[in-house]
Amino acid sequence: MPVATMPPHRHAQGRPSGLRRVARRLLTLVAAVAVGAGMFAVPAHAAPTPEEIEAAIDKQWEQLEPTIEQYNKVRAQLKVNRKKSAELEKKIQPLALQTELAMNRVGDLASRYYMTGPSQDVSALLVSVKPGTLTEQLTILDRLASQERKELQVVIDARKKYDGEKQKLDALIAAEVKQEKELAAKKSQINAEIKRLQASMPKTVVKVAGCPTIKGVVSTAAQTAIRVACQQVGDPYVWGADGPDSFDCSGLTQYAYKAAGISLTHHTGAQWNEGKSIPRSEARPGDLVFFFSDLHHVGLYLGNGLMVHAPRTGKPVQVASIDYMPVAGFRRPN
Repeated sequence: MPVATMPPHRHAQGRPSGLRRVARRLLTLVAAVAVGAGMFAVPAHAAPTPEEIEAAIDKQWEQLEPTIEQYNKVRAQLKVNRKKSAELEKKIQPLALQTELAMNRVGDLASRYYMTGPSQDVSALLVSVKPGTLTEQLTILDRLASQERKELQVVIDARKKYDGEKQKLDALIAAEVKQEKELAAKKSQINAEIKRLQASMPKTVVKVAGCPTIKGVVSTAAQTAIRVACQQVGDPYVWGADGPDSFDCSGLTQYAYKAAGISLTHHTGAQWNEGKSIPRSEARPGDLVFFFSDLHHVGLYLGNGLMVHAPRTGKPVQVASIDYMPVAGFRRPN
């Protein structure tokens, strides 16, 4: 009895279909591996370091400072030109009045001649004067009329000159005002970019003029204390002073931490006991650093072996190395 077999065409259709399924699975697997590899190959975008942010701010400032100076130059020119314009205006006003009065006289004369005609004036001269003086008086009348015309022309020419100068000045002032606005807009734009860069500085970084850039300040109280203490750099040392314009050593640390909401006694020995003891190896910015065996001096630690402190009479608040005096220990206010 013959064995039933599958038609040849069924075999031909079944095998390629299976191969296609296997191929699709392989392609899917390869794609997944490729995507995964791509994900691992693309590095995560690192946040800019404080040094990179500072460099970007410096670059922006390089553009801002020339803009500021150009802005100052235009403003100075505007001040001078506006003064010149005001002086010309004062000169024009009397000339305008003189011109108006002269024009009124000419207008009156023209109106009279139009209404009565010049012959009556001539007739009056013929009747009222002797024949020997008629030519002389007519000549005088002509000279007077000629002189009046000359005087009027002088006034008109002077006013025209001043008007022309003022028009030039007004055009220059308008151009400078436009330039001033453009420079002010550019200045505002660069300032906004600098503020954006400053705002992107990590919160653990404290930067104040007079102190180095301080990194890794994890406590908000320490951030405030460092900022406030550094703002006093240059203020004089005065025995017993605790701010706001002069300090002694414990007065400065008290003032700085008071701004952070932490109360310290204005006395180095008391401040030693009011803080938590910290070994030098674990000292961080914002800690108090004390000196000498009797603890008679204190400063605010900034890290990297530096502090801000009020040294002594004759030396203002300043940044200094902690190693120029014998360190007694560190305390962390809390």
